[in-house]
Amino acid sequence: MPFKQGPSVDLEKLALEHIAPRLLSAGYCYLDHILGEDMGTRVLEQVRGLHQDGALKDGQLAGHLQGVSKRHLRGDKIAWIAGTEAGCEAIGLVLSVIDRLVVLCGSHLGQYYVKERSKAMVACYPGNGAGYVRHVDNPTGDGRCITCIYYLNKNWDAKVHGGVLRIFPDGGSCVADVEPLFDRLLFFWSDRRNPHEVQPSYATRYALTVWYFDAKERAAAKQRFKRLSESRQDSTSENS
Repeated sequence: MPFKQGPSVDLEKLALEHIAPRLLSAGYCYLDHILGEDMGTRVLEQVRGLHQDGALKDGQLAGHLQGVSKRHLRGDKIAWIAGTEAGCEAIGLVLSVIDRLVVLCGSHLGQYYVKERSKAMVACYPGNGAGYVRHVDNPTGDGRCITCIYYLNKNWDAKVHGGVLRIFPDGGSCVADVEPLFDRLLFFWSDRRNPHEVQPSYATRYALTVWYFDAKERAAAKQRFKRLSESRQDSTSENS
């Protein structure tokens, strides 16, 4: 299933003239009609297939919150997909396009040096008013520097269906509202500069998210995790 890039789509131009400058100036940006109707529809069909097959499970919250309803905070269902699985070929193709855009941004991303990313998180808000309260993707320096979200919702009307992603750039009072429209690709910094929330959705809402890691911060995070694990093992040995 080859990705047939339209002649008017210049990925390098998009990366260097739109994505990188907007990330540096505003902290977020989005592109519309990035794959086109046919390829976007193929991705949507595969995501719907995962949902219908029961592959999506309740999204988890970091940490442990006593006495708080998890569903009140986060109501999506998710699956982690590499894009190489059988039946996920179109998902793999959209990931390759996002990878290409991030690579083309290269040294134009300030201090960041991106070498790896997460698997794709395929997410569905089932349309029962579920959302995701205001949060930061990477509040602890785990290495994630760029969040990329590809939306898959045809004929979406935010006034009726809700589901807007509201970003609070730099945690300020000004907000940026991004509607989850079909074939829209969103980029934003993953750290404390961009708290964000998913407002309640009243129709089935699909999205595909990947996180790109800064090499230096990711290595430091892995070292912290290693030291913490070793410390816990030492403590267990002393108490046994």
